[in-house]
Amino acid sequence: MQTGIWISLIIYFAAMLGIGFYAWRKATANSEQYMLGGRDLPPAVAALSAGASDMSGWLLLGLPGALYAAGLVEAWIGVGLFIGALINWIVVAPRLREQTERYDNALTIPEFLGNRFPSQATSLRMVSAIIIVLFFAVYTASGLVAGGKLFSSAFAGDYQVGVWLTLGIVLAYTVVGGFLAVCLTDFVQGFIMMLALIIMPAVVLFAGDGGGFVQAGQTLSNVEGFTLSWWTPDMTFIGWLSLMAWGLGYFGQPHIIVRFMAVRSVKEVPTARNIAMAWMGISLIGAIGVGILGRAYVERSGIVLEDAETIFILLAETLFPAIITGFLFAALLAAIMSTVSSQLLVSSSSLAEDFYRLLVNKKASDKAIVTVGRIAVVAVGAVAAFIAGDPDSQVLGLVANAWAGFGAAFGPLMILSLTWSRMTGAGAVAGLVVGAATVIAWISLGWNASFLGGPGIYEIIPGFLFAMAAIVMVSLVTEAKGEFRALVAD
Repeated sequence: MQTGIWISLIIYFAAMLGIGFYAWRKATANSEQYMLGGRDLPPAVAALSAGASDMSGWLLLGLPGALYAAGLVEAWIGVGLFIGALINWIVVAPRLREQTERYDNALTIPEFLGNRFPSQATSLRMVSAIIIVLFFAVYTASGLVAGGKLFSSAFAGDYQVGVWLTLGIVLAYTVVGGFLAVCLTDFVQGFIMMLALIIMPAVVLFAGDGGGFVQAGQTLSNVEGFTLSWWTPDMTFIGWLSLMAWGLGYFGQPHIIVRFMAVRSVKEVPTARNIAMAWMGISLIGAIGVGILGRAYVERSGIVLEDAETIFILLAETLFPAIITGFLFAALLAAIMSTVSSQLLVSSSSLAEDFYRLLVNKKASDKAIVTVGRIAVVAVGAVAAFIAGDPDSQVLGLVANAWAGFGAAFGPLMILSLTWSRMTGAGAVAGLVVGAATVIAWISLGWNASFLGGPGIYEIIPGFLFAMAAIVMVSLVTEAKGEFRALVAD
């Protein structure tokens, strides 16, 4: 059994490293190529790269685990994410692609904000870079936790070894191949993830004494605390809104929206959008199926599953021959590594462009920036591995915190900076600070778990609203200083 699994995984690892080497030969000559692939991504690559870098280990571990534990009511997360992603592609993608190039060919989100609001350029680049590195350390840790869980659950290995092994493989192709390597591996990994999420629910549905949807429904109807309803008697409007609010996070995720900056042309954004949304819809339905049908299989088989987030791993080991199990584990690794590599690269780009070039060496050559970026990838990865040291960490919980941090800090800022000409640099800084601070305070006070004696409110909701209000109010009372250049309407 183990031999067949390892054969599949070795083939997968070799393919990812081969792509990294190809990208190193093709697109790491200067900072634009290393950080944005020369702004030459075909629509399909940009689409699947955005999707794969978004749908991390939480798609195959966290989301199925939530559905496994509570039932269909948790699927509202997927609905919110789908709506948010669609609006993000329509509103943000074409504008960001055009404006980042027009505003002095910005290579990072902080650099774009600095160019867009020159009166607060240094403050914006510094604050946004700090937020990016801070929350990405937590977000990257969630991926490494997923890698550790795979290694310990599937191979009875040491959790810490799994964390560092996952990080080591990602570093190997990210450090060498840069943005192009990350996007090309995402493209391949996106296909692997989607195939796995099509295959597994179909097999689980008729596994063993199967019986299809009817028997699955009958089995699950007797499980205490589990529901096949989209709404339960104890679910409040706030609870529903907290699930749907995941969609707000899309507008502020640097590792996703940076793909918009790299699409080959604005005209090709709609094609990329259609591909991305089709991929996302199929993948989310598959993940929901894994959680729901997986719970039915476990209950029917009398299996004891201690960690709901390992249901995908259990099904892969139990229902498939070794060579296919290896492929499914490769899909899980693809989900993990595609996101981790994207997050590390965005973090390193900010450290190189928005710290090193801005504060240390303003005349740094492209070669020096690429070198600093590679060092930063390793450094951020090491910090994330330290955060991921607790094997009891929950993937979905870590993702939820980081997702909210980015969504609240950058979401309102990106939407308004791309669409509202009255916005000022002071307003932009206020939005960043208020959004991030609100999320951190909300989590620290425990209000995401319980608020005023009632159910908790997901921290992205107050963070997003307060940041939006801060931007509007401060912009209206502060003076514009060369910041009202025309914005593109479409």
